[in-house]
This record gives sequence, structure tokens and C-alpha cells, in this order.
Amino acid sequence: MKSERGFTLVELMIAIAVTMLLLVALYGAVNSVQRSSTGIERRIEAQQAVKPALDLMALEISMASYNPNYTTGMWVNPDTCGAASNQNYRGIQEADLSAITLQMDIDKDSAVSAANEIIRYQYLSGASDRRITRETIRCGSGGRTTSGAQPLLGGNPNTGIPCTVRVINDTLNIPLFRYYDGAGAEITGANLPARIPDIRRIEITLAVETQEADRATGQRRQLIYSTSVIPRNHAIIP
Repeated sequence: MKSERGFTLVELMIAIAVTMLLLVALYGAVNSVQRSSTGIERRIEAQQAVKPALDLMALEISMASYNPNYTTGMWVNPDTCGAASNQNYRGIQEADLSAITLQMDIDKDSAVSAANEIIRYQYLSGASDRRITRETIRCGSGGRTTSGAQPLLGGNPNTGIPCTVRVINDTLNIPLFRYYDGAGAEITGANLPARIPDIRRIEITLAVETQEADRATGQRRQLIYSTSVIPRNHAIIP
């Protein structure tokens, strides 16, 4: 009769070592999946924050100079609500690489005095800001009133309120707005505001980075979104 025997110490140690290797490999695979999943989540969060902002800007910029009654002398100075000194600028009374002020006669009363008929977008650059604001200005019978520069994309780090993304156009040296004439030639910042009447297309570019760092790299993810807008009404001269 043969005697039964169990595993030797060496066999047990080998089994434990193999099990440990398998566990390490499994942990690495799970950790890699988690980091990849986190990166995808950051990208989705950034897209969910940027796309609505980009869509709103594109929609409102496309309405610049809307003047359904072909009224002359309708455009105003958004700072004073008096008549604009250059009516040829029509519904784009300010245009540079980081800001634009739009006017449109939405209610068709031959004036830009109602709510949301004068809108200003501005990019606040620098480490203390890195955000885009939207301001509405109303030149009504009660005088000039404004909503103030409200946050549209990104957050003011001075408030302590967390935000999904930070706008980093300045870091990457990418203008928020670029302007083109009817021939497709770019109108440079040096030629603005003088060539505002020649604007036929406006390119909006939002360069952002996620507020939270990517666990896989320890760095914030950088993403760039852009769209082109044709302000068709701006080409119509009453």
C-alpha cells in the first residue's frame, strides 16, 4: 500500500509565486482600464461643457447685424447707448482676437433696445482667469443696463467654485476669434476695427484643458474645438 503525500514546501512556494504574478498582472490590467475610463470621462465632461458654449456663440454671432426693416442709423455705442460713431460697422461694433460685441434687431422694431439685442463675448486670459464671459447690454428707455460679464465657459478660480475646463487659448497662442473677408483672406488684428465692414466669416476656436488631471499621465488633458460662422446679415447694407 502506497503512502499518500501532500505538496512539498517548494511546490507550495512555486504555486504562491505564480498566484502572485497572476494577481499583479490582473491588478495592472484593472488599473489600466480604470485610468483609461477616467480619461474618457474627462474628455466627455469637457465636451459636454464646451459644445453648448460653442453652439450658443455660433448661433448669436450668426445673427450679427440682423436688420429686418433695413433701418439706417440704428446701431449704437454699447458703452454709452448713444448712436455709434461708425454706422458702417453695423451689428459688429467691436471685434478683436479675444472679444466681440454683437447687435441685432430681434424684435423687428427698428432698434436694438430689447433684451439680448446687444451681446458681448470676451476671453479673460491669464492664470487667474482662463474663462469666457457673456454679457448682455440693454439700451432701453430706462437708460443703459447690463447683466454684467457672466461666466459662459471655464470658471473663476478666485471663487473656489470647481469647473470642468479651463480655457487656454493664450497658453497655446490660439486666437478665440479669427475673421475673414469675402475672398477668404484673413483680416488680422492689426486691421481691426477698420475692416469690420469686410467681415464675412468668423472662426471660433476654444482651446481648453480639463480641470482635473488625467490619472494615467498626471497631466490635464488639452482639447481644441472650433467652428466657422457666416454672419450673413452683416453683408447686407440698408
